[in-house]
Amino acid sequence: MPKAYWGEIKDPVHGYVYITHAEKDIIDTYPMQRLRRIRQLAGSEYVYPGANHTRFEHCLGVMFLAGNTLDNPHISQQVTEEEIDMTRISALLHDCGHGPFSHVFEHLLLKNLQKTHEDITSWIVEKSEVADKLSKIGYNPSEVGKLAVGKARRTGKAFLDQIISSAVDVDKMDFILRDTYHTGAEYGFIDVYRLIHTLDILDENLAVELGALSALEAFMIARIESFKSIYFHRVGRAAQIMLASAMDKANNELGLTSFKTPEEYLQLDDYTVWSALKKCKTSQPIIEKLECRKMLKCAYERTFYEKDDMVANLFSRETYRTQIRSEIAKEAVVDIEKVIIDVPTVPSVPYHHAVMMESPEIPVFTRNTKGKRDLQKLSDSSKIFEILKGFMNIIRVYTDEQNRETVEKATSKILGNTPYEAKSSF
Repeated sequence: MPKAYWGEIKDPVHGYVYITHAEKDIIDTYPMQRLRRIRQLAGSEYVYPGANHTRFEHCLGVMFLAGNTLDNPHISQQVTEEEIDMTRISALLHDCGHGPFSHVFEHLLLKNLQKTHEDITSWIVEKSEVADKLSKIGYNPSEVGKLAVGKARRTGKAFLDQIISSAVDVDKMDFILRDTYHTGAEYGFIDVYRLIHTLDILDENLAVELGALSALEAFMIARIESFKSIYFHRVGRAAQIMLASAMDKANNELGLTSFKTPEEYLQLDDYTVWSALKKCKTSQPIIEKLECRKMLKCAYERTFYEKDDMVANLFSRETYRTQIRSEIAKEAVVDIEKVIIDVPTVPSVPYHHAVMMESPEIPVFTRNTKGKRDLQKLSDSSKIFEILKGFMNIIRVYTDEQNRETVEKATSKILGNTPYEAKSSF
């Protein structure tokens, strides 16, 4: 808990989150308050009715866990009070650049502006009212904007970036706890506080003591299970694909990516964009289907556990996916727009930049009785980690209910038969 604080906020995941006067000033800015109108898991509410939590409480949770990490005795000795306060505020701001429906908006940013929500986050921190507040508090908005997305690169202090953005960061710790809590899909217990307690710094990088191996393994397993049961759930993804398609179709008319200032961008949230999509002729039919839960149907699903050239191309090359879509549509005698190929590397999937099962080697160490720390290789200590590093790709093909059977047959002919267990869709 900070030495001097303004008050506390009751969080269902972490309990009481104590905030300072400076943090309250940032929380009360429009860019932060807007996050109350950006859902964390847009689309997942069609599967898990409780999944209506927002980016706002997630940001509070990330700030809380960042503070916990910096309170760790091994880390607190290597940071100043100013760095602690600035890292907490940077963690608080880390998601302020998310667009409507969170990651679903990402594909529009990349497609039309070659930007990610991280780029927008830094832009908002540096150019909106947040910058004025930060300057008054005594921080450099540009430095906070970089640290918020893990790119501050302070000399000798790489761990400050890694607290917010790394293989085991407080962002992932919070979203796994929070998303499993609100969906009810709690597959395994994750002791994030144990992980935080055993963190240390080796050569300016965060590392986990091997005494917390069980907690680390549980964390990695929970990430994978959350990916399969929440983030890439076939019905949740159907809703996200429909939202993405609606925004794509309406973009020319609504100018969703034509913003020039942070203030213009910040007017976009789940409420304003949903209302606009409902009034726009090109997107209205999709929104009306979503309102009645008339979802796209998964006609084909296949999981690959081995490397394959065709699979690699489907994941990495949009032109190749378009070619396969065309072949499926031709075989099924349907319009190409009726065929949608979905893979976990598309921008609208959370954390799509990393293939889910190919986790990076996480720095771990042992500590002897004299306190000497020795860097170890995680794969030498954890057979579970070695297994989890295996290759996994999920490929799905969606279409409307009317064409489901013909598209399934056509896709099976081109990509191979669908395993029986993947044929059900709700």
